[in-house]
Amino acid sequence: MATCLIIRFPMLLSALLLGFTAPVFAQTNTEGESNHTAVAEQVEALKKKVIRLNRDLFILEEDLLFPANTQVAVFLSVDTGKFLKLDAVKLKVNDDIVASHLYTERQVTALERGGMQRLYVGNLKTGPHQITAFVEGIGPDQRPYKQAASLEFEKDTGTAALEVRVQDRSSNYQPSVSIVEWE
Repeated sequence: MATCLIIRFPMLLSALLLGFTAPVFAQTNTEGESNHTAVAEQVEALKKKVIRLNRDLFILEEDLLFPANTQVAVFLSVDTGKFLKLDAVKLKVNDDIVASHLYTERQVTALERGGMQRLYVGNLKTGPHQITAFVEGIGPDQRPYKQAASLEFEKDTGTAALEVRVQDRSSNYQPSVSIVEWE
């Protein structure tokens, strides 16, 4: 029912916008140029209202699709560049592949500068779960590099946030992959 409402809501907004603007344009034709600026201001005000309604709809949709008590979010951070050139990441939750991403040069540069990527947002019931991240790229000596990291965590009520960290490790000149749970 909620999904049906969400799908039909943008059509309703468009119909309302057309319904409000049609009389305004008719008024412009009868009263001349002096009302043209007033009409433009009214149209701009209606556009702003539609944008606010669209934002509210997006927030409502997020709350309906990903309620806080079941939501889990997984982020990726990269602190490499010396020992690994990131190419791809694949994410599994409870043996199901939920996300995979191939990176462009620009995206890798953004991540290496301190950016974070939201890899996955989804729903999990409370209880124990396992998450596994597979990282691929070009490692030391320009060789293909693959590494995986796993974490078993207990999903409580409330939002769970996890971070896949890819870091250079100077102790053995290799990159490391780990998954940590945010508190």
